[in-house]
Amino acid sequence: QYSPDSVAGADGELDPTEVTFPGCACRSSSCQAPECPCLRRGQSYSGLCLRLAEQQEQPFSRPVFECNSLCRCGEGCENRLVQRGLQLRLQVFRTRSKGWGVRALEPVPRGRFVCEYAGEVLGFAEAWRRIQAQTPQEPNYIIAVREHLHDGRVMETFVDPTRIGNVGRFLNHSCEPNLFMVPVRVDSMVPRLALFAATDISAGEELSYDYSGRFHNLPAASRDHKPLEEENSLRKPCYCGSRTCASFLPWDSSLFSTP
Repeated sequence: QYSPDSVAGADGELDPTEVTFPGCACRSSSCQAPECPCLRRGQSYSGLCLRLAEQQEQPFSRPVFECNSLCRCGEGCENRLVQRGLQLRLQVFRTRSKGWGVRALEPVPRGRFVCEYAGEVLGFAEAWRRIQAQTPQEPNYIIAVREHLHDGRVMETFVDPTRIGNVGRFLNHSCEPNLFMVPVRVDSMVPRLALFAATDISAGEELSYDYSGRFHNLPAASRDHKPLEEENSLRKPCYCGSRTCASFLPWDSSLFSTP
């Protein structure tokens, strides 16, 4: 079932459509920092693009908070981007060795919002149950996003587009990707998993991101690790063809072991 936005999972633990953030009182047509409290919380946009800080300037990512339905600013506010949904022309196509893939039908500049990875938002218990029910031959679309906070806490978000999702579910992994994922918050602490262009992308080029989260993040932020020999049978080969290809898709054992 196609859904442009994430929905509450069958477990009913999280509702991504619930509005719990207060709105800003900005009266201008487009909010500006530092006046807008939404923008004061984190990163901002420039037109249709995310402002990208160089990695050496800051060793961590700043959060992104968009204006929401309770904000007084207009629908044309520049701080409303991911919530507007897909704006680019994309095409799902059959690849030579990776099954389905997605490519851009128009040039995409660096920093541009491309699409969301939408699906059912699950709690850990339901995500773990679904993983356990899968056979090694079945594709796994469940993504686990972990945000490392300044006080040492880790926030986890699980999204499963297996039954309900959007075009993001067809994006392939690459060890040298041209997209990167950013959790963007609009209405509540449940993030939207937004994919932005990491570099200028040509029309016809396949879109991909690093499933492990290493790309545009500190290496320690990823739980991908060298698996035990007996775990290799559960791993899937990587066909990205990049110079730095790791031969296998990223592996995170936390959802495959006993909780």
